[in-house]
Amino acid sequence: MKERPPGTQQTSPGVRPEPPKIVELRPDLYQFRSERPGSHIYLIKGDTKNVLIDTGATKNFPLLKKRLSELGLRVKDIQLILLTHEHFDHIGATAFFHQTAVVAAHRLAANKLELQDEFATYHRYLNAPGRPFWVDVWLEDAALIDLGNYKLQVIHTPGHTSGCICLREMGEGLLFSGDTVFAGGTLSEIWGSGNISDYVNSVQRLSNLKIKEIFPGHGRSSTTADEDLPKAVAYAQELADDAKMFFEAFIRTRELQEKRGFLSAYWQNVKQPG
Repeated sequence: MKERPPGTQQTSPGVRPEPPKIVELRPDLYQFRSERPGSHIYLIKGDTKNVLIDTGATKNFPLLKKRLSELGLRVKDIQLILLTHEHFDHIGATAFFHQTAVVAAHRLAANKLELQDEFATYHRYLNAPGRPFWVDVWLEDAALIDLGNYKLQVIHTPGHTSGCICLREMGEGLLFSGDTVFAGGTLSEIWGSGNISDYVNSVQRLSNLKIKEIFPGHGRSSTTADEDLPKAVAYAQELADDAKMFFEAFIRTRELQEKRGFLSAYWQNVKQPG
């Protein structure tokens, strides 16, 4: 993993230099470090197509355009965009590429984007600017994308949202994990369409694959995937157990309220199954 030199930027003595914004992970494979509120963006210069994995936030498009220029690329040189899920900090700049690039996402994310569901993308919730676009290719689990020098396998990993995917580079054992799993086995929050049961299953599936490095949507990369993915499984199961305990406590509280006549009108009117 090589970091591109920061150029002629001068720093004062005792001041840590700003980390590079472009990191060369492999030949023709680059990470554009995130600019808040956006995510990391990954560029693959494929033998057949130039690909972006996620596009960051809408407001950060000028920075993305600059990063591409530093590598000798223009917006129209990107032929394929792969979105790891539907949240605004990962999809925001996609509309700027849509005239020349094919956009692909899992069908459960694509549906939300097709309907311009600003509550699912969190544009509306966080009052973040956005531009509408549609998804050209609705991906399914296990789909393959062959770029010649790199081959990507789509892995549907619901949990954070229903439409989350990871992209597994099959030759090098790399995982572009979006917001599914981060370095150290950390998991993301569960939003909207996501749920903990799916999350447990997703990280269990990932832990059974031969992954060497994890390149997430936020934070540092990981070269200890063999340690991090089992931690993620344990953490997800712990969250599932906690959720079950919370629900059981909620049910017991309802039963106690009913016995004492404190049950709210809503629950009194809810019909029991059967």
